[in-house]
Amino acid sequence: MKTIWQMIKVFLLFTGCTILFYYSLIWFNREYDNYHRYDEPQGSAVKVSTVESSTLEWMDRLLFFYRNGE
Repeated sequence: MKTIWQMIKVFLLFTGCTILFYYSLIWFNREYDNYHRYDEPQGSAVKVSTVESSTLEWMDRLLFFYRNGE
């Protein structure tokens, strides 16, 4: 009888922890669904990268490739 009661306690503990873990994952998912990562920065943000607008012709690019090996 004591062994059955211990098995029931372990089963209830395992089930409770599983349900708690499941609902915590749902809570985290709902929390980060509304998080907009790609919004424009606010305040005094500084742009750190620029697009290089170089007008190299194909021969210049080929020579650059041969010189640098990349």
